Amino acid sequence: MRRSEVLAEESIVCLQKALNHLREIWELIGIPEDQRLQRTEVVKKHIKDLLDMMIAEEESLKERLIKSISICQKELNTLCSELHVEPFQEEGETTILQLEKDLRTQVELMRKQKKERKQELKLLQEQDRELCEVLCMPHYDIDSTCVPSLDELNQFRQHLATLREKKASRREEFVNLKRQIILCMEELDRTPDTSFERDVVCEDEDAFCLSLENITTLQKLLRQLEIQKSQNEAVCEGLRAQIRELWDRLQIPEEEREAVALNMTGSNAKVRTALQLEADRLEELKMQNMKKVIEAIRVELAQYWDRCFYSQEQREAFAPYYAEDYTESLLQLHDAEIVQLKNYYEVHKELFEGVQKWEENWRLFLEFERKASDPSRFTNRGGNLLKEEKQRAKLQKTLPKLEEELKTQIEMWEQEQSMAFLVNGQKFMEYVMEQWEAHRLEKERAKQERQLKNKKQTETEILYGSAPRTPSKRRVLAPSTPGKVRKLNTTTMSNAAANSSIRPAFGGTVYHSPMSRLPPSGSKPVVTSTCSGKKTPRANRLGANKENLELSGSFLSEGPIPL
Repeated sequence: MRRSEVLAEESIVCLQKALNHLREIWELIGIPEDQRLQRTEVVKKHIKDLLDMMIAEEESLKERLIKSISICQKELNTLCSELHVEPFQEEGETTILQLEKDLRTQVELMRKQKKERKQELKLLQEQDRELCEVLCMPHYDIDSTCVPSLDELNQFRQHLATLREKKASRREEFVNLKRQIILCMEELDRTPDTSFERDVVCEDEDAFCLSLENITTLQKLLRQLEIQKSQNEAVCEGLRAQIRELWDRLQIPEEEREAVALNMTGSNAKVRTALQLEADRLEELKMQNMKKVIEAIRVELAQYWDRCFYSQEQREAFAPYYAEDYTESLLQLHDAEIVQLKNYYEVHKELFEGVQKWEENWRLFLEFERKASDPSRFTNRGGNLLKEEKQRAKLQKTLPKLEEELKTQIEMWEQEQSMAFLVNGQKFMEYVMEQWEAHRLEKERAKQERQLKNKKQTETEILYGSAPRTPSKRRVLAPSTPGKVRKLNTTTMSNAAANSSIRPAFGGTVYHSPMSRLPPSGSKPVVTSTCSGKKTPRANRLGANKENLELSGSFLSEGPIPL
């Protein structure tokens, strides 16, 4: 049994005792029955009124609770709808009082959530407003009158994060562009002209609108300034080149050049003005020293003619080179010609360098050929003979290879340019063939001269006789034989003629000799007989050192063995 029920029974018992006690008092006093009835009615009425009042109060409480439950349920449903959550469901059976308490608690909780969401939405909208003002973008589209859902708030936060990243990126780009623009303006000695330029250069960075349009305009402004800067640099570089050229032509002293060169670095407006003044001064000085300038240009022309391997006819085709009337028009003709020559050289530079390389190797090859015909080379001081012979053999392989490479390059160039590549007025391969042919003819001529000389010497010995010849021995480089060298018999020594009549490189028309017609590495020695009848000493008994024995095929290439 519940305690409330026990307490109710105890109240009834207590009331019963109280009424019995009242009756006993009334009987003891002697109150009549009718008065007892009246008094009992009063007690009953008091008790009934009290109970009715209590019942009414409890009924009122019950009604208030029911009403509160209804109100809370309605509000709770509305809040659930606004907050986009599932409606509240009471779990299990419960009393009116507990239900009202639970509903009221849930309502307060959801009111708090609603308030927090509204506050967060307001804060996010303020941040969005600031970012959109800086970035010049439209505000985020969200209904501020409604309570945002968690998904909507999350999307709003992501949107703001994107805006912050965009702001940081644009700000970084803006700061970088601003710095470059200021540097360019300082380089060009230029001040901001338009209001936009003043906003960029002079105003606070935080106040600048980082719109996509403004960033694009900044990029365009920077490109314009860079173009102006490049043009200014090109002008300054052109002035510097003009000044250096005029210095060389006018033969300006080095001290005067150094004094001016200190202010010639850079490309700002001040430097450009200084360069222009110096160029104007030199131009005026050039007009006063016309002959000297033209002669300097002619020296440069001759250098480029040599680099471009111009023939004599091509050089003579420029008639102003030989004129003596030193006027402004003559100077202009020379200037135009030197510019054309420089451009021509730059276009053909790779081929000209290849031809120059071949020419250098060819000269070195001819030098080794000349040394190979010199009998004095057999002294072989320090092993030079072996080194020269190795270099000579290497050149015999290098020259044909280089010729083939140049031939391929020239053929490709001629196909692209639809014109012939000329050197000294003729095709390069024709020139190479002519050089080889001239070299071959020179060797034949030298060989015939040696044979004729040996024949005359033999006839002289037959007619007049000669002393017996003993084989000459070379000094062996050893510590035990210091300084003793047996002299060669001068009556039997034959010196090869020096190769002095070979044409200089690019001196005339040449034809390429095939690879199989390269100059031979050696020829058989010519052995002459004597009237004494003595046998010729064997080659292995010559007093030659080991290096010369190894190169016997090489030192026999130009004549007989000196005895």
